[in-house]
Amino acid sequence: MTGTAKATVFVDNERVIVTEYRFAPGANTGWHRHGHDYVVVPLMDGKLKLVTKDGVTFAEMKKGAPYFRREGVEHDVINANDSEYAFIEIELK
Repeated sequence: MTGTAKATVFVDNERVIVTEYRFAPGANTGWHRHGHDYVVVPLMDGKLKLVTKDGVTFAEMKKGAPYFRREGVEHDVINANDSEYAFIEIELK
């Protein structure tokens, strides 16, 4: 990924990759395709802008409320808040 969000990998082994993403206001992940099924766990409430080939949507995130997505998702994720935003992503190998 080539975006401006800060990615910190905490675990990368034969089973999972666990990464924390921290976004300044307006920061993004950069366009990417997920190569694994994954779970995202928001570390705070907030809103993310999701840019896909089909257009733009917004996701309301709730602290501690995880969600699951399948391999193959392609998008750019952008912090739509006026303050820092962060989540943990757990990729399942």
